Amino acid sequence: MITFITGNNHKVEEAENIFRKFNIELEHIDLGYTEPQGTLEEVAIAGAEYASRKLNKPVIVEDAGLFIKALNDFPGTYSSYVQDTIGNKGILKLMNDLKTDQERYAEFRSVIGYCAPNIEPEIFLGKVSGVIAFEEKGDKGFAFDPIFYVPNMSKTFGELTTDEKNQFSHRRNSLELFVNWYKSNK
Repeated sequence: MITFITGNNHKVEEAENIFRKFNIELEHIDLGYTEPQGTLEEVAIAGAEYASRKLNKPVIVEDAGLFIKALNDFPGTYSSYVQDTIGNKGILKLMNDLKTDQERYAEFRSVIGYCAPNIEPEIFLGKVSGVIAFEEKGDKGFAFDPIFYVPNMSKTFGELTTDEKNQFSHRRNSLELFVNWYKSNK
């Protein structure tokens, strides 16, 4: 059994769907932990180490962010704060002078941090590429989803159903990397 440390039910649902396919039992605990200022990897490792020590069992922690190339990977690790302060409209305003898909290139990244008692932590990075749309589209998903346009789907994450998005999302990619590693190391 793996314990997923998160307060986000969207993340839990996505993880449960993936873990079920691999016959891995998933437990969910909302255990607060202090996030260091640093990379997604550093946040995921710190959270996983803390939770594994506190609970004395194997855990995963996930941290994710939106990385916009033209803005030097901003908002990146500050995605949650940026969403709460300037939101999608603020990001669109920052991107106002950028017109091409190449200029508006962005990635959603997700890092799973895994830790078990007396074992060094492992990290698993998943990504999905897209561009920042010119306007918000769609009312599905949350946070930056309505402005993250996926060219091969011809839609924003905000226009995709949960099932469509979960077929290739950054979180799915990192969770599958973890599950494949976990199954081969059991």
